Amino acid sequence: VQLQASGGGLVQAGGSLRLSCAASRRIYSSTVMAWFRQAPGKEREFVSRIRWSTGRTESEDSVKGRFTISKDSFDTVSLQMNDLKPEDTAVYYCAAGSQWSGNRRDYNAWGHGTQVTVSS
Repeated sequence: VQLQASGGGLVQAGGSLRLSCAASRRIYSSTVMAWFRQAPGKEREFVSRIRWSTGRTESEDSVKGRFTISKDSFDTVSLQMNDLKPEDTAVYYCAAGSQWSGNRRDYNAWGHGTQVTVSS
C-alpha cells in the first residue's frame, strides 16, 4: 500500500491542525495505522495508532487529550491535533503495519511525511 500524508503547516501555539493520510487502496481490517513524528536531530517517535478492525486507539503520553486519531473513510486515517505546542514541531509520518505496536520497525509502509511547525 502507498500512503500520502497531508495537512501540515505553520500554526501558533494553542492552535489546531488536522493531518490526513490517504492509502492507495482500501485499508484491510487487520491493519494498524499509526502516526509517528521526527523532530530535527531526534529519533522518529510514536504518536498515535488505531486498529482498523475495532477502532481501538493508543497515543503517546505527551499528546493524550490533545491529539485524536480516527478513521475518516475506508482508505483514510486522520490525526486531529489541538492545543499544539512548540515541542510538537516535527515532520509527521503515517504508517501501516499489522502489529499493535509503537515501534517504528513494526510498520512496513510509510508516507513521505508532512511538516508541522508550531510557533511560540
